[in-house]
Amino acid sequence: MNKASILAELKQRKAAIEEEYRKVAACSVLLVGAGGVGCEVLKNLVLSGFTKVHIFDLDTIEVSNLNRQFLFQRPHVGQPKCVIAKESALKFNPNCEITTYHESIISDKYNVAFFKQFAIVINALDNRAARNHVNRLCLAADVALIESGTSGFFGQTYVIKKGKSECYECVPKEAKEKTYPTCTVRNTPSEPIHCIVWAKQLFNQLFGEVSPDEDNEVSPDSNDQEATENQDTSDADLMKDYGSDKKVSTREWATSVDYNPKEIITKLFVKDVQYLLTMKNLWLKRTPPKPLEVPAEENWEHPSGLSDTELWSTDSWVKVLGKSINELKKRKSASEEGFLTWDKDDDITMDFTAGAANIRCQIFSIQGKSRFDVKSMAGNIIPAIATTNAIVAGLMVTEAKKALLGNIEDCKQIFLKKLPSGRYGTLFVASQLHEPNPKCYVCSSKPEVVLRVNCSSFLIKSLVDKVLKKSLSMVEADVELDDGKGTILVSSDPEDNVGNLERTLESFKVTDGTRLKADDFFQNFTVVIVVQHSEKVDEEDRSLTDEQNFQILGLDAIPAASANVENGSEKNGGPQSENGLEKRETEDKHAKIEMADTTNEKSEDTSVTNGSQNCEVIDLDDDEDEDVNQPGVLEPKSKKQKIDESEFEACANGDAKRVATAKSEESDDDLVCLD
Repeated sequence: MNKASILAELKQRKAAIEEEYRKVAACSVLLVGAGGVGCEVLKNLVLSGFTKVHIFDLDTIEVSNLNRQFLFQRPHVGQPKCVIAKESALKFNPNCEITTYHESIISDKYNVAFFKQFAIVINALDNRAARNHVNRLCLAADVALIESGTSGFFGQTYVIKKGKSECYECVPKEAKEKTYPTCTVRNTPSEPIHCIVWAKQLFNQLFGEVSPDEDNEVSPDSNDQEATENQDTSDADLMKDYGSDKKVSTREWATSVDYNPKEIITKLFVKDVQYLLTMKNLWLKRTPPKPLEVPAEENWEHPSGLSDTELWSTDSWVKVLGKSINELKKRKSASEEGFLTWDKDDDITMDFTAGAANIRCQIFSIQGKSRFDVKSMAGNIIPAIATTNAIVAGLMVTEAKKALLGNIEDCKQIFLKKLPSGRYGTLFVASQLHEPNPKCYVCSSKPEVVLRVNCSSFLIKSLVDKVLKKSLSMVEADVELDDGKGTILVSSDPEDNVGNLERTLESFKVTDGTRLKADDFFQNFTVVIVVQHSEKVDEEDRSLTDEQNFQILGLDAIPAASANVENGSEKNGGPQSENGLEKRETEDKHAKIEMADTTNEKSEDTSVTNGSQNCEVIDLDDDEDEDVNQPGVLEPKSKKQKIDESEFEACANGDAKRVATAKSEESDDDLVCLD
């Protein structure tokens, strides 16, 4: 190659780079989230030539953020993340225009028109609800979305583009909440996590918002068949307090004794345990519990000199618990709402939780946990790694540039591995973007799901709260009967629903085969809900643990005799498919208690796939959302399926064969960008 040819090629490359920088500098970017990944992305954006950036984040800076969210310093604690992130990023490039929004992205102010002003949207979120929402608005606005996720040493990023790649909801994701059998938590705990779940439930019973119809009691479960057989009923006084059909709830009882710490501790850890001991069958093959020896003096002072990472004595935990009960009682009385919300970052709340959990551990001969460990387990915390966030953020900006320049065909789905492998020691595995799932209930041409429910007992209120909002992530939904008449069932205006919420589906003539059209104008999202009536939804078929009386299934689950297609003549039957939310299997027929952070419900997903499914990782850069007992998606002892190197190589080679989806009973984490 002669000198002239080399100069011509160099000029061509220079012109291409200059053109890229012009496009990058001229475009507006929306960054949703300014946490661990978000900080890294923002830094990369301002150093890569992006000059117009809009940042959403509703959180404030906490001390626990400082080890990886490097744009923040200790003096910034308590201030909005997005505001401080802007100030820090401008020091890298003062010529940038950065606009901040210290509020939720889920607001009717930020609709499709708002999203259309951006050339690219980048998600650095830590919860599924917000991810679903941004996904739908990007599809409606036809704007490319960069998704990501990190979990320990693992990470992932990929591009979502309408009609060209899978959307975030193309792969069905199971509900997140870690659940445990009620009878185990209330009667026969065998692990520290059972006691921690019980302590969180106790907090809600004593101080939280408790609905009358919620079965979240912490007292011994007398409905357990194993417990009631061969029960010792000789103590008449004891049986009187527990055997009555009209026994009061824990909240009512605590109110009657004015939240006296000694009374509460005595009932929970002495009398309740004595009642459990009357259930002889429970202790035939288990170590029986030992009632607590309550101190005679009421010394409710926090012992000094104790480290959060050490195991404390039972006497210390009793003092800590008593003091926290007094403090929480005062807060509850002063609260305008009349109740408190469980918060892992509140010291008094964690004192209560750790104290109650450790005392219960001691009673049931279970190894206790330090206050630090209890906080990690109760708050679903998994350590985040700053280098993982940095690597993934770099990949995100690289893919964003490709999408911005119109090179979607060059975009990849990239996975970050824990250790380098192969001849060249590669740390990444890349595959082509997957095509949209034709059965996706969000981005397909005719989105439909099946609601299997007992129409005679299922309330409109449950349809709104549990199906539309929680399961389908709709924000402002209108629902009408798809009968050609446009009969309104649910209105997005709450005032129009007054008087209807407590009515059943059957009262609106909703029966087996009825089609409901749900429309969220805010998200520009419409889905048809085909009702499948069932007199009794078997416990084995229940998909949500909080109300366990409905399922959301794929259309193929509908029997041919009851599923009318839109033309009114064809029937649709066959085996259950993956359209919509997958059926959730349970391993225990008992009702289950949720192990979910009551302050902020989040969702993650853990399925690793190839072909038409994503390999998702939980994005835990904000400290929470994954069960500490199963910390990594790829941990050998995890219930989630381990991904070996051969499967990664299969992805890298573009093998169309799916890598097996990792399923777990209560898993909600996909190796794709959840939390």
